[in-house]
Amino acid sequence: MRLTVAQAVVRFLANQWTERDGAEQRAIAGTFGIFGHGNVAGIGQALLQAQRTGEAAMPYHLARNEQAMVHAAAGYARMRDRLSAMACTASIGPGSTNMLTGAALATVNRLPVLLLPSDVFATRVASPVLQELEDPRSADVSVNDAFRPLSRFFDRIWRPEQLPSALLSAMRVLFDPAETGAVTLCLPQDVQAEAYDFPDELFARRVWHVARPVPEPAALARAAGVIRGARRPLLIAGGGAVYSGASAALDAFARATGIPVADTQAGRGALRWDHPCAVGGAGATGTPVANRLAREADVVIGVGTRYSDFTTASHTAFADPGVRFVNLNVAAFDAHKQAATALVADAREGLTALTEALAGTRFTLGHAADVARWQGQVERSYHLGHGPLPAQSEVIGAVNDACGERDVVVQAAGSMPGDLHLLWRARDPKQYHVEYGYSCMGFEIAGALGIKMADPTREVYALVGDGSYLMMAQEIVTAVAEGVKLVVVLVQNHGFASIGALSESLGSQRFGTSYRYRGDDDDYDGGYLPVDLAANAESLGAAVIRCRTIADLTEGLKRARDADRLTVVHIETDPRSPVPSSESWWDVPVAEVSALDSTRGARAAYEAAKRGQRPYL
Repeated sequence: MRLTVAQAVVRFLANQWTERDGAEQRAIAGTFGIFGHGNVAGIGQALLQAQRTGEAAMPYHLARNEQAMVHAAAGYARMRDRLSAMACTASIGPGSTNMLTGAALATVNRLPVLLLPSDVFATRVASPVLQELEDPRSADVSVNDAFRPLSRFFDRIWRPEQLPSALLSAMRVLFDPAETGAVTLCLPQDVQAEAYDFPDELFARRVWHVARPVPEPAALARAAGVIRGARRPLLIAGGGAVYSGASAALDAFARATGIPVADTQAGRGALRWDHPCAVGGAGATGTPVANRLAREADVVIGVGTRYSDFTTASHTAFADPGVRFVNLNVAAFDAHKQAATALVADAREGLTALTEALAGTRFTLGHAADVARWQGQVERSYHLGHGPLPAQSEVIGAVNDACGERDVVVQAAGSMPGDLHLLWRARDPKQYHVEYGYSCMGFEIAGALGIKMADPTREVYALVGDGSYLMMAQEIVTAVAEGVKLVVVLVQNHGFASIGALSESLGSQRFGTSYRYRGDDDDYDGGYLPVDLAANAESLGAAVIRCRTIADLTEGLKRARDADRLTVVHIETDPRSPVPSSESWWDVPVAEVSALDSTRGARAAYEAAKRGQRPYL
């Protein structure tokens, strides 16, 4: 079949499917794109041709920012349990390198996205072309080589003959749960438009079967033996428990064994908040209950977690001198962390096997009263009556109360991820979508767009602070153009609440963390800037509801839920309002020497906390 390389890419992607548990779905559900020099006559023409002729089913979605469209693709993939993904095409040079941050986010979070950056002329006949990097050491280096360390698979298609093997490798990595992340296929602009006689079988319908690996019997016996020998076990559910659909298996395991279940940011919702074994978040953003159990645990069972420094509280969370780890993970790389007894398997299959292997083994750890007291603290945080400006915890409480069982909250960076992990009551495995692997400001609205596109039956609430909003609000326009209804809760606190609090705790006195005029001392301590973010959102096509109090917010959220288009609910909060302590720690180094008393005091506290840090070997 004679097609251009770009046409072949589109036709191939339109015929890829995934299957798990007998259910099939499109592997690449659509393509986000911004056209410019390098892709307008290649992938752009191919998408147009597919749309006009019907020769390939490949929906196209016009994005407004290249980084944001990758975030939207990541949100989409997470919502679809990594069984369906989106492609992203960008123009040569800055258009393509704008996707680098999105690539990093996808790979860090183990989320499949397919990136199609445009590249230099393969023939080099026109070199150096507009936006081409000239590297005197190597003529085959382009700016797109920056994608290499950020991608789980990277290839550059110098000749049409290379395309089939590259496409097949891309699909293999995208839908391997142990390998997935950003996959980058660089497409030189002349090659995109070059015609070639591709074999017909390249475009046949192809199904990629997503396996559920079962535990190896000897490994299962070892893991069960470690757990049976425990006195104070704790299970930590990570994102893998959600992606594998393991909630029912986790529920059965917890009820059968009595082992308390904590969760990571990605694992929140794997078990309902009111489950008798649920103890809340683990680690630096976790609950005091979970962190007390972590300090006392002699066996930690990690299910689908990669053990980020937040989860381990920078290697201080698990304080028992003889603590042992049992890690159930589909990726051997993560299963062997912490010198663990590794169980390399699908989370659902592994939990089911462990439940059977531990039949008759039950623990009584007496955490129910502590959980009840903690939930009373959560309720008080939801209804502080803080003034004159409301507290962020009250905003979270109002949104949590407004959410139905299947609604989704989306967040990514700043102080809100910590407050959400501490306080949010998740009732569904897909209700809590906080991107904290990369903690990328600007993810919220774009990610919410992808999530809503993945499941239009759910209401999606994007919680975004003013700092994050100013970095990336453009996909409001995309959502409006696509008719995608979102509820954006815009929290205005005139700067960076999280970094302000962190700065203060490190002895840096909130330096450079407020949006203010310069004062007489040349510091940013003058009046607040007259920035009207609600008006900005309205100018982008959103309906806007301005709120002053939590009562206003509660009513505004009802109106936004009933609305038929994207609605921004704006409220100003106090960035210094209190939240309960997680009774945990996070390693952020403090200046070892300083002329400031505040920094010297912070360094002393840092050194004291660091004495509890150790490798788990």
